[in-house]
Amino acid sequence: MTNVSFKKLNPQVLAVVFASIHCRHFPEGIDICFDNVGGKMLDAVLLNMKLNGRIAHCGMISQYTLDEPEGIKNMMNIIYKRLRLEGFVVTDYYHLFPKFLDFMLPCIREGKIVYVEDISEALESCPAALVGLFKSSNLGKKVVIVATE
Repeated sequence: MTNVSFKKLNPQVLAVVFASIHCRHFPEGIDICFDNVGGKMLDAVLLNMKLNGRIAHCGMISQYTLDEPEGIKNMMNIIYKRLRLEGFVVTDYYHLFPKFLDFMLPCIREGKIVYVEDISEALESCPAALVGLFKSSNLGKKVVIVATE
């Protein structure tokens, strides 16, 4: 599997890549999207959402290091497709975390949910790991192991 940094693609290339993924995996459109990237990715998602689709928006990692944030050009799709785009902050849902664990942990143990970790070792690797998050160089959840005990 190749890790592609969508931040490095120009908008036209991103649109072609996303359209290819969309046609193959979401031929009728995207029902639900969890977005923590924003920018060009959100713009591409808006074009490919299904009528009455929903977008849960919790961050804009593509924008945090920019001097001038990018605008979203496809906002009219929210109206045309009657989309619901709702922002949320994880702390609003901490009270549900035990219930989430009760549901999710058995799913992970049974192999119904699979996740990918990108692991670095040693405290010294923390700065590079953090920079890598903003450069999209990790694949999956970034984990830094600082001690084994």
